[in-house]
Amino acid sequence: MPVYWLDEIGGDDVDIVGGKGASLGEMTGAGLPVPPGFVVSAGTYRLFIEEAGIDDELFSAVDVDVEESDALADAAERAQTLIVETEFPEDVRTEILEAYRSIGVSDGDEQTEPFVAVRSSATAEDLPDASFAGQQETFLNIQEDGLLERIRECWASLFTQRAIYYRQKQGFDHRSVNIAVVVQRMVDADRSGVLFTSHPSTGDSRMIVEAAWGLGEAVVSGAVSPDNYVIDRADGDVLTATVADKKVMYVRDAETGETVESPVPEQRRKQRVLSDEELHELVALGERVESHYGSPQDVEWAIVDGELFLLQSRPITTIGGGDDREGLTASMTDELVAGTPDSGTTDGSGMVSDETGEGDELINGLGASPGTVTGPVRIVDKLDELDRVSEGDIIVTEMTTPDMVPAMKRAAGIVTDEGGMTSHAAIISRELGVPAVVGTQSATVQLDDGQVVTLDGKRGAITSGTTVNSSESTPDVEARPSTTKPMTATEVKVNLSIPDAAERAAALGADGVGLLRIEHMVLSLDKTPERYVADHGADAYVDELIDGIRTVADAFYPRSVRVRTLDAPTDEFRELQGGDNEPHEHNPMLGYRGIRRSLDRPDLFRHELGAVQRLYDMGYDNIELMFPLVTDAADVRRARSEMVSAGINPDKRSWGVMIETPASALRIEEITDAGVDFASFGTNDLTQYTLAVDRNNEVVADRFDELHPAVLELIESTIETCRNHGVETSICGQAGSKPDMIEFLVKAGVSSISANIDAVRDVQQEIKRVEQRLLLDSVR
Repeated sequence: MPVYWLDEIGGDDVDIVGGKGASLGEMTGAGLPVPPGFVVSAGTYRLFIEEAGIDDELFSAVDVDVEESDALADAAERAQTLIVETEFPEDVRTEILEAYRSIGVSDGDEQTEPFVAVRSSATAEDLPDASFAGQQETFLNIQEDGLLERIRECWASLFTQRAIYYRQKQGFDHRSVNIAVVVQRMVDADRSGVLFTSHPSTGDSRMIVEAAWGLGEAVVSGAVSPDNYVIDRADGDVLTATVADKKVMYVRDAETGETVESPVPEQRRKQRVLSDEELHELVALGERVESHYGSPQDVEWAIVDGELFLLQSRPITTIGGGDDREGLTASMTDELVAGTPDSGTTDGSGMVSDETGEGDELINGLGASPGTVTGPVRIVDKLDELDRVSEGDIIVTEMTTPDMVPAMKRAAGIVTDEGGMTSHAAIISRELGVPAVVGTQSATVQLDDGQVVTLDGKRGAITSGTTVNSSESTPDVEARPSTTKPMTATEVKVNLSIPDAAERAAALGADGVGLLRIEHMVLSLDKTPERYVADHGADAYVDELIDGIRTVADAFYPRSVRVRTLDAPTDEFRELQGGDNEPHEHNPMLGYRGIRRSLDRPDLFRHELGAVQRLYDMGYDNIELMFPLVTDAADVRRARSEMVSAGINPDKRSWGVMIETPASALRIEEITDAGVDFASFGTNDLTQYTLAVDRNNEVVADRFDELHPAVLELIESTIETCRNHGVETSICGQAGSKPDMIEFLVKAGVSSISANIDAVRDVQQEIKRVEQRLLLDSVR
C-alpha cells in the first residue's frame, strides 16, 4: 500500500513506515494525543526508484570511499538529483493527494487545504541502537501544491553527504535502508519543546523539559535558548525552573503559510513558558509514553489553544555511554561528592580505595589536570621513543607536542618539565581526562625510567611508590561535581583542541563548543601548512581539516561548534617540517599570528574556509566560524570578504571574532557594524596586551591578573555594546572558569561561557548559583 494512516500502524511496522512513522502510530494506538496523519510507506519509495529504473544507478553512485570528500560530494549530488528529477507514478500520486485532502475532513475542519508537516522517517532512524535523528529532512506548513515535491525531497535527503557518511560509518547497507515520509496535520503551536523522561546523560529519575514560544523547530534546531525545567518524578515537584531570554520564535506566516523566524515580543522574552500545572500534565504524559515503550524517551511536544499534542518520541540512546573514565554511576558520584566514603586513589578496578598511597614527595609542579594515579615512569626524550609508552605508564617529558597525542591517550598520567596551565600538555590532558602535572622544571632528571610513582593532578605533586596496586587513570572524585547538568540561562560551552576528545566533551551536556582550535589539527600533521600542501596537495590538507572538524560537529550536532581559524605563533610552526622559512620574532605572541597571518597568506586561509564550506554542503549547519586576534573592523571586513570568496554566505552562516586586544574591545561598535554574530573574549591575550605582561614570562607572572579593573572594564563595555547591537558574547579564555569572573560575566549579561573539559561541570554549577542569587535579589 502506498499510504498507511497512523491508526493502522504500530511499533512493529518500522520496515514499512520507518522509525518515526512507527512511533507516531504506536502513540496513536496507545491513545496518546497525536495529530492526525498518514505515512507514505517505505515500499512506495522502493517502488518509485525501481519502476523509474534508477535504483541500480542510485546505489552505484553512493558506493564511494566516504573519506574522499570530493567523491562523497559528487555521490550525494548525483543521488539526490536522480530522485528529485523523477516523476511520480500516476496511481501513487493520486492516492497521496486523496489522503492529504481527507486530513481536514477527518478532523472536522472545513479548511479544504490543511497545512501539514512532511517529515522523513528512515527505516534506520530512531532505532534503539542507532538514533541518528535529523539526518533526513522535515518541511513544515506545506499545502497541496508543494506536497509531492517535498516528499521527493525527503526521499532525496536519504543521500545527503552527511547521511551517506554516517550510515556507512555505522555499518548500514545503503540498499537495505529505505525511507518513508510522514504527512501529519500541522500543529500551529503557541508553545512547544522537548521532554526527556530521564536525564539524557546520567539516566537519573528526573525529567527534563525544555520549552519556548512558537513552533518546536526553534528548540530542536538550537535557534533559541529555551526555558529549562527539572521535575522530580517521585512527587512531581518542580525542582528548578530556569527562565531563559527567548529572543526568537518560529511561527507560520499568515499570508504565505511558510515557517518564519520572528522576534519574541519584549514582554514575553523573559516570561515563563509553562506553569507548574502544565508541567505536571507533561510529566504525566511522559510517564505514559515511557511506560508504553519500556525505556526512557525523548519526546517532542506542542501546545495550541491550551491543548497538548505529542509530535514524536524516540529512545534516549546517550544514557550509559561514555569513556570508562566516567564509569561511576550517578548515585555513586553523588555519594562521593557528599563526602562518603572518603576519597582516595584508584585500586585498579576504577573504584576508590581507602588507602591514600602517600609516600615521600619527589617533585612538584602545577596541577594541570585533576586525578590521582599510580604507575611506572616512562621518560620520553625523543619522538621515536613514544612506542615505549604502554597502557598505564606515566609519561615524563620536557614538554609535549601534537605528535605525542597517541601516546598521551595510552598513558595514565603526564608530567612535564616545562609549561603552564595553558600549555599543550595541560590542555590536552584535561581534554583526555588524564591526570597531569606540568612545569616541574626537572622531572626528567629527578625521576628514573621505570620508577613507580603516584601522580596527584589536583595538588601538582609526584610522590614515591604506593601501596595502591593500580595503573588505571581515574579523575579525582573529590573534584568531580554532580553528573546532573544544571539548567542555566547563561549557556555553558566547552573548549576543544583535539577531535578525539569530542565524545567525552559532548557527554558533559555542554551547550556546544565555544572554541575548537584548528591549529592543533594542523600542528599534528608535523608539517607547516605550506609544506603539507606542497607534499600532499591542497585537497589532502582540506580533507585533514574536514575530518577533524567533522568529528566534533558530529559529536555535538545540532549544538553549535565554533571553529577558530589558524592561530599558531611562528615559534610553534618553526618546530615543524618546513618551519625553516618561518620568521624569527623576539615575541611571537605579538607577531605574525591569527587573522593577520591568514590575511597575509590568503591561499592557505582559503583552504581553511573551503573545508568549512564543504562541511556546510554536507549538512553540518551547526558549524560557526571564528576569527582570532582582530584589531578593528578592517580586519573583520577583509575576513568577511574571504568568506564570500570561499562560497560562504556571511548573512546565512553564523560567524564572529575573538576579542583579544584592547583595540578590538575599543572598536567593538564598528566591528559589530561589520556584521558579526558573536564576539568571544580570549582573556589570556586580552590580559597580557592590556597589562603589558607576557603570560609566559615567569619574572612578571605575578602581575598577570585577568580580574584587573582595566581588563574588566574592556570586557564589560564590549558586552554592553554587543547587547545593544544584538550580537552574542562569550568567553573562551581560562579566566572564564574562575568564580569571581563567572559572577562578573553573568551580571554583565554575557551570552555564554566556554570552559575547558575539566571545568565544565564546575562552571555550570557556579553559574546556577550566581543566577539564583541574582533572581532572589531582584524579588527582594
